[in-house]
Amino acid sequence: MQYGLNILEKANLDFVSLGALIHRLDPGIIPFRKATQCQIHVSGGEFNCAANLADCFKLNTGIATAMVNYPIGDMIAERVKAMGVTPFYKPFIHNGVNGPNMATVYSDRGFGVRAPVVFYNRSNEAAAQLQPGDFNWSEIFKNGVRWFHSGGIFAALSETTGELIIEGMQAAKASGAIVSFDLNYRAKLWNIWGGHEKAQSVIRKIMQCVDVLVGNEEDLQMGLGIAGPQVAAASKLDPSVFFGMIEETVSLFPQIKVVATTLREVHSTNHHSWGAVAWINGKTYQSPTCELNVYDRVGGGDGFASGLFYGFLTGATEQEAVNLGWAHGSLLTTFPGDTTMATIDQVKAFAKGGSARIQR
Repeated sequence: MQYGLNILEKANLDFVSLGALIHRLDPGIIPFRKATQCQIHVSGGEFNCAANLADCFKLNTGIATAMVNYPIGDMIAERVKAMGVTPFYKPFIHNGVNGPNMATVYSDRGFGVRAPVVFYNRSNEAAAQLQPGDFNWSEIFKNGVRWFHSGGIFAALSETTGELIIEGMQAAKASGAIVSFDLNYRAKLWNIWGGHEKAQSVIRKIMQCVDVLVGNEEDLQMGLGIAGPQVAAASKLDPSVFFGMIEETVSLFPQIKVVATTLREVHSTNHHSWGAVAWINGKTYQSPTCELNVYDRVGGGDGFASGLFYGFLTGATEQEAVNLGWAHGSLLTTFPGDTTMATIDQVKAFAKGGSARIQR
């Protein structure tokens, strides 16, 4: 048993995630109120991890999610296929007028002193209508799944999505899969139907099933109600505050073996200092730090989680796993869109201290 986790050596699928697929409209550095054109990125916090692990790290992955039979759904499904992710879709029929819909996220990139701005149209979202019983978990898990993942964004969509996460996690545990959860606390989403207290109630129920937790200090405070630090950290790259919150987290949920997060000091929209830390089975680990010239910051945290999970799934040392996550998250911020364009060789080279010198 490595990392305190009993990871299956072989299975039909290395990784399955449960969450919402969305499309993100990106006008680049132009604010939406002045935009005349935009790019479309297919995304979703949970999907991003499955896509990254399939495309960059060449693992066999799947996504359990909602799919609507209209052109937007077709476009999203094409991207899922292109990234090499096996879909397990609950189908919905669009009525031609108001849905159900595949959610839209709007996010300009900002520039310099101007921060990115994110807002949503999740009206009548198909994924928010998902509920327990919508997926045949015994069929999904019948040939083995090594790792099951979901997150706080999906949990925040409705009163039924959190219950579905618990159902999926219980099926995963019964089949021998490791279970991970990315807290990804989004106040805007929770405030629509439950608010802060409801968020903590739902997330704490989910946490009973979790082996590996991804989340920063704010996620731990807002999502779990963990007390914040008495003294502010000297730097956003100082891990002492995060590590100081682990003891209470693990005392509440003693089955958790890993808690990890990225560390990010934002100097400007396009210049970040970047690091990562993890508590793994009672010991702490910290990545190197680097200066990022950010092209598109969205998805960097999912990039970190993907690389970390890859390290665990392939038997890397604890330090190597943290460095792989840090390296992949770093590289992901250099690409447009929310999912990876990196190669595994690029990730491994940077994790070992590679540079941006030209590769000939």
